[in-house]
Amino acid sequence: MGHVPELIIDLALILGAAAVMTILFKMLRQPVVLGYIIAGVLVGPYFNFFPTVVESEGIKTWAEIGVIFLLFGLGLEFSFKKLLKVGNVAVITSLMGVGMTFLIGYNVGLIMGWEMMDSLFMGGILSIASTTIIFRAFDELGVKNQKFAGIVLGALIIEDLVAVVLMVILSTVAVSRKFEGVEMIYSIGKLLFFLILWFVSGIFFLPTLFKFLKKYLTDETLLVLSLSLCFLMVVLSAQAGFSPALGAFIMGSILAETPKVEKIEHLVQSVKDLFGAIFFVSVGMLLDPDMLVEYALPIAISTVVLLIGKPIFATIGALFAGQPIKVAVQTGMSLSQIGEFSFIIATLGVTLNVTSDFLYPVAVAVSVITTFTTPYMIGFSGRMSDWVTLKMPEKWKNRLYKYSLGTQQVTEASDWKKLIRFYLINTVIFSVVIISIILLADRFLAPFFEESQWKDLFIVSLTLLLIVPFLYALAFRRGPSQIYASIWTRPLYRGPLLALIISRIALAIFFVGFVFAKYYSPLAALIGVLVTTLFFVTQRHRIKRFYGRIESRFLLNLHERERAKEKNYLAPWDSHLTTFTLDARSPIIGLPLSTMKLRETFGINIVIIERGDVTINIPRQENVLYPNDVISVIGTDEQLTAFKNHITIAETKIESKADSSQVGLHSFSIPEGSNLIGQTMRHSKIREMCHGIVVGLEREDERIVNPDPDMAFEADDVIWIVGSNKRIQVYLRDILKNA
Repeated sequence: MGHVPELIIDLALILGAAAVMTILFKMLRQPVVLGYIIAGVLVGPYFNFFPTVVESEGIKTWAEIGVIFLLFGLGLEFSFKKLLKVGNVAVITSLMGVGMTFLIGYNVGLIMGWEMMDSLFMGGILSIASTTIIFRAFDELGVKNQKFAGIVLGALIIEDLVAVVLMVILSTVAVSRKFEGVEMIYSIGKLLFFLILWFVSGIFFLPTLFKFLKKYLTDETLLVLSLSLCFLMVVLSAQAGFSPALGAFIMGSILAETPKVEKIEHLVQSVKDLFGAIFFVSVGMLLDPDMLVEYALPIAISTVVLLIGKPIFATIGALFAGQPIKVAVQTGMSLSQIGEFSFIIATLGVTLNVTSDFLYPVAVAVSVITTFTTPYMIGFSGRMSDWVTLKMPEKWKNRLYKYSLGTQQVTEASDWKKLIRFYLINTVIFSVVIISIILLADRFLAPFFEESQWKDLFIVSLTLLLIVPFLYALAFRRGPSQIYASIWTRPLYRGPLLALIISRIALAIFFVGFVFAKYYSPLAALIGVLVTTLFFVTQRHRIKRFYGRIESRFLLNLHERERAKEKNYLAPWDSHLTTFTLDARSPIIGLPLSTMKLRETFGINIVIIERGDVTINIPRQENVLYPNDVISVIGTDEQLTAFKNHITIAETKIESKADSSQVGLHSFSIPEGSNLIGQTMRHSKIREMCHGIVVGLEREDERIVNPDPDMAFEADDVIWIVGSNKRIQVYLRDILKNA
């Protein structure tokens, strides 16, 4: 009879206990995570009624893998684009709740005489709410569509990101054993540098890789590929000096931007559940009942901080953000628990050997208690908000009401602010890319030319060739042309705009000089800058086109998931024009076309607006709709029906006075040698020249509805455009003539 290793026996014990508790807690309609923790208590070293785990070190390794899968799964649900869409309300609410709870938790530890590291980790443990538990509670209570639920879900996205930063900060403090402002700033800057680098490179390469391997990506291959990418990022994260779990989270976030994310989530779910169960069981194994009794006071105080303190802070944050009293109270009371990230922060303290033995059990006990109370806190929040409103002085209520109205007025950012934001993002991203290429070239290219007397020349030349397109983008990319032109025409802003342009060019020159100075003398750096400048002047158009292809590929990959969802193989090829008369009660009355998002929401385009004797063909984004306007809309039957139901209008019973024969749907193929090749739709000015809208694009076997304006044209692309028949015909003659 063969010998069975102790690790396998322990694994059988863990999974058996977890299975029984899963079934039991499902029957009790309680979170399964709590069942896993209790299963860990039963098979742990402090409970001898059942067989106990022997190979604890092996289980710790499995638990670490569980943390990686848990963070990978959270990353798949995170998405950096979701972060960009989170409103100010969620940001203010989250930061107020997290920041104040962290300070309270830290000070509670100090008051109780704990070491600084224990107090710091306790603050971190108490500050991050549980996404998993809140999602489950919202589903069970049926409140997911209420206003406060949207704010809470946005706040959870911010808290996830804060948790990642907290892990880095706590790791840095744990190593140095003290607060050092410079070192802290360095660690956060290093984190941001690698986040940008990993995200940009991941978005550029991964969707392209998936598309290239499309016919080979069976379920098995996709699962193995995804997990290999996850563990590769885990290794890279550890090599860069970060937590391995952080790497798993980052890779999940990158894959969340690809069209394969839903498939990956489905394939990884079972593996994640398996290792997640082992992780939470291992959490329970560390619970010492005697220690819980001994530290009952810290557990009670921490629970009070979460059930009373954090709801108050989050409520104040929501009120600061301009939310009504009821919504603010409901939001605050929904964030009154801790969960998966808190366990991971506690595990980090144990792994780094910087926290005391009691801290982990205290964190688990607080999590168990607040998990049970979460549904009751959310359910009771409505009555609590009514009580707060009733007891609040009338003067306060009036002030909060006026403040809420004032903050909810939509104010559009000025052109100058938009341009500053564009230049800032542009500068940061391309600086990170350029610095990364310089460092990688020095590390990986140098060994290939070790024996050559021209080693330095080869490395400098290759480095410059690699960074040239990004130097162009850093120095000369203007941003939105309308905004740039609007600012340039204002004498007041022309000076600051010139200063911005010069500073970006100076930064690009600095990078070129740095590359030469690294391998040659300062004089050689000056000569190198002059030679590179001459190269830019003579080859500018080629560099611009090459960078355009790079940017187009990146933007295509970035938006590929949305395009995959919107893809409708009937439209625009089965599209047709339908006319509607706008009722005065229509929700789109008085709104400019730019704010309606009709193309993104319904897939339709308004191509004609008739207003009395005035006819507007191919209206611009700033055009506003008024009562009794007659609009001609292009789309499929399904899209037009959805649009009609949305605007709640009656279809016109009078014939349109506009000559619809002036506007039509046309298609043409881009021939080899055309000037359009390599240009984006935005820069090609096709809209202005055709007086039309590009509604579709065919490329090989792929059909793209409402293509992205930053998508670059390629030879043999078939373009579908709605616009003036005469102008399109003239435009097509010019294309064929110039090809």
